[in-house]
Amino acid sequence: MKYMLIMRASDEAFAGMGEIDFTEMLATIGEYNQEMIEAGVLLAAEGLDDAAEGVVVDYSADPPVVTDGPYGETKELFGGFYILNVASKEEAVEWAKRSPMAGPGFKTEIRRVTTIDEFPQDNEWIKKERAWREATGQL
Repeated sequence: MKYMLIMRASDEAFAGMGEIDFTEMLATIGEYNQEMIEAGVLLAAEGLDDAAEGVVVDYSADPPVVTDGPYGETKELFGGFYILNVASKEEAVEWAKRSPMAGPGFKTEIRRVTTIDEFPQDNEWIKKERAWREATGQL
């Protein structure tokens, strides 16, 4: 099963990361990533750029409203993610508990990633997506 670990930090925790030596942070996260690679569970891992560089598309209006970052009134920022291939949710939780991005203000949300096999296979759009996935080596 695939699980996504969504790395979150409060505004204060995220700001405090700027005080950490970047080389040291890369080494710490690199060691964690290497453990997952060696265990054969890591499928993908990406960090996200500064929220001030992002935009939000709000669908509350028609047409949707686009707002540039930084975001006002944030409580937590989504800073990156991992996608793991593990046997269970419990195993995903165990990997999350080992994250070096820990301490006050840090959280990891864990969500199972659904597969194309869970959708109606006779649906024309699912058939098209399956064909695309097969053609690109994703299935």
